[in-house]
Amino acid sequence: MSTQDVGYKTPPICDLLTLLLKNRRPSGAYNEVWPDIYISDVTTAKDKTLLRHLGIAHVINAAHGPSHIDTGADFYSDTNIEYHGVEAPDSRDFHITPFFYPTASFIHKALSQQTRGKVLVHCARGVSRSATLVLAYLMIYEKLTVSEAIDAVCVHRNILPNAGFLQQLRQLDSNLHVQRRDAIY
Repeated sequence: MSTQDVGYKTPPICDLLTLLLKNRRPSGAYNEVWPDIYISDVTTAKDKTLLRHLGIAHVINAAHGPSHIDTGADFYSDTNIEYHGVEAPDSRDFHITPFFYPTASFIHKALSQQTRGKVLVHCARGVSRSATLVLAYLMIYEKLTVSEAIDAVCVHRNILPNAGFLQQLRQLDSNLHVQRRDAIY
């Protein structure tokens, strides 16, 4: 179903959880979940040799900050990696929505550059925060519905955004549907 369908309704959280939990298989420390977009854990994000080998040119740390995973631009200063930090706890009460568009824009610009490098989005385990930001990117720039985005990522990696993040993705889905529907009429 496309977001342009007039009868489209954002699925309830229970349906999204069903999508997230079906057909689970082992995930690695990192997985390419969309062309040139990887989701990973912190260990991968700190392995500069591996990042170079994978061709990673952009890192988004969805657990940025001293009380989370304190890598930051300084950590990558001896590389050619561009860094973007999002200081987000993995808490259902945290409002991650303000980070959707700036992070999606960072990913979009990274993938649009002539010297196109790959993008790594990570948090502690690569399951909730980083996955949420990648899903938002797919919804905003690739025009996928929340269900389509979940399906696309889950083919490559087991993810499980917390319930608060899922609710915020549902709201984004609903808002994008209205914007796209209104743009048609």
